[in-house]
Amino acid sequence: MKLQDEVVFITGGASGLGRALVDRFVKEGAKVAVFDKSPDRVRQLEQEHGKAVVSIAGDVRSLEDLKRAATQCVDTFGKIDVLIPNAGIWDYNMSLVDLPEDNIDKAFDELFQINVKGYILAVKACLPALVASRGSIICTISNAGFYPNGGGPLYTATKHAVVGLVRELAFELAPYIRVNGVGVGGMNTSLSGPGSLGMNEKSISEIPLGEMLKSILPIGRMPDVDEYTGAYVFFATRGDSAPATGALLNYDGGMGVRGLFSVAGGNDLLDKLNIE
Repeated sequence: MKLQDEVVFITGGASGLGRALVDRFVKEGAKVAVFDKSPDRVRQLEQEHGKAVVSIAGDVRSLEDLKRAATQCVDTFGKIDVLIPNAGIWDYNMSLVDLPEDNIDKAFDELFQINVKGYILAVKACLPALVASRGSIICTISNAGFYPNGGGPLYTATKHAVVGLVRELAFELAPYIRVNGVGVGGMNTSLSGPGSLGMNEKSISEIPLGEMLKSILPIGRMPDVDEYTGAYVFFATRGDSAPATGALLNYDGGMGVRGLFSVAGGNDLLDKLNIE
């Protein structure tokens, strides 16, 4: 129970990584406010977790929706200790050459409004409560915030923007609020794409991502969604992560340490050590 009586506010918390974070934080003793676009999914979370969760449906592109949610969280639980801006969409690796000229403006606006503006508005809405609690912010980034080919130019640009946002907010909000980011890797979720590109009904789970990443990642497999949640618990824990602000954690299965001639340098390690 590392987060007993802490209060966490998560956007995009009713599916995928966000849902896994809600389950993990409740397990660690926290109370959780879940902000998501789907009224049905947030109600389901309330039914499953009871009084440990309050759910609010809304749009991360709306400051008024987020302010309403922050107020409801404080009214219900008394405070906000941790904010996790997490809601996002993916562009399914659509390259610049494939972007339809008549939809570039709409696609750019949609991705940046959800993936970047949504984070800024969430911080703005929760700021007074976070200052009062001397809390922290944990931004979901992506391997695309550090390396190419984790998305197309639009998605990659949004995640690089979040990297800059973490650093700037860590400076601006010090010493009252710590701000960190987790660069997660691929996972099997229902992550969808921009409606402006006809991808709003798509799901990343339709892609055989596990098979693709098995031969790409040094750890030899795609992590389960639940396995990503530990990093967020660490950054949310006041004692263990007290010195951390402006920190960016690459938490993606080792994408940054792939070798030039092989993915993992220790493939023959067991043979060399005569270990079965």
